[in-house]
Parts: sequence; structure tokens; C-alpha cells
Amino acid sequence: MEDKDLMENHLLLVKGICDLYLHGMIESTSQDVHTQFQNALNEELNIQNKLYNLMKDRGWYKTDEAESNKIAMAKAKFGN
Repeated sequence: MEDKDLMENHLLLVKGICDLYLHGMIESTSQDVHTQFQNALNEELNIQNKLYNLMKDRGWYKTDEAESNKIAMAKAKFGN
């Protein structure tokens, strides 16, 4: 397996973990549990951001720039 494949798999895993922590946070019945899920989610989001930036820096995660007219249309649609 190549480094790119490993990073992609790791990023997908971290995104899945974020999803689980978010649902745990939403469904928690006590403030302590809610806070623990929130802290865990924030840690995973930081990991996700680092992985994304590493992949982007290496050219493995390409993003397209949004066209200004599409941004304006989205702002108009959602009231901002």
C-alpha cells in the first residue's frame, strides 16, 4: 500500500469516528457525557484537519476554488 492510500484510509476512519462522537454528543443524557463526547470530537477534528492539510500539501487531496457567482448565489439562497 502506498502512503497516499494509507492517508486516505486514515482520513476516512477519522471522519467516521467524528460522526460517531457527534451522534454520541447529540444523544447524551448528561452534561458530563456530553462534554466527554465533545472533547473527543474536538480532538478528532483536529486530527482530521492535520491529515487533510498534509494530504493537500502533498497534492493528494485536491479542492476546487468556488466561483464567485456560485458563492453569491449561495449567500442569496441562505440569506447572508
